Amino acid sequence: MPEPTAEPMLREEEGVHVELTYDHLDVVSIMQRVKSPKAGAVVLFAGTTRDTFASRPVKQLTYTSYAPLALTTLLGLARAVRAAHALTAVAVAHRLGTVPIGEESILIAVSAPHRQAAWRGGEEALEVCKEKVEIWKLEEFADEEGGVWRANRDGAMGVRMDGEEEEEGEGKGKGNAG
Repeated sequence: MPEPTAEPMLREEEGVHVELTYDHLDVVSIMQRVKSPKAGAVVLFAGTTRDTFASRPVKQLTYTSYAPLALTTLLGLARAVRAAHALTAVAVAHRLGTVPIGEESILIAVSAPHRQAAWRGGEEALEVCKEKVEIWKLEEFADEEGGVWRANRDGAMGVRMDGEEEEEGEGKGKGNAG
């Protein structure tokens, strides 16, 4: 994993802001980036590290990415979602490094003249982000050493990083995310 940097890595243009950072995410700051007199609705999604996954106790999550590519992908998805839903602005901030339980790993804020477009645009931004952006996470569980890497997607658990094979039917997950 690259050395954490104090400076966020970002790309922005009118109506679009995307960033990757090792710092705590700032809800107020991300909302300010999308507020506008033209927007009657601002929708914010905050993805937070929860304490369990697949009935297993989570210790923490650690995110990594290939930042230049991830920023390009984030910028493209923000542009596309903004255009598709006639949004006033879109801002996405994703945290890298270790994210303890209860802290945000992603913030997505969108604004639009009307709430329906903002709701739909915010949800689409999240789903496309999870599906396409080059960010991976290491899930560390309290009930075992090591952890599992997987793409930053919902669903199947990742593969053990130490290469040990899990026995079928143990309920610990096998295979990769997709």
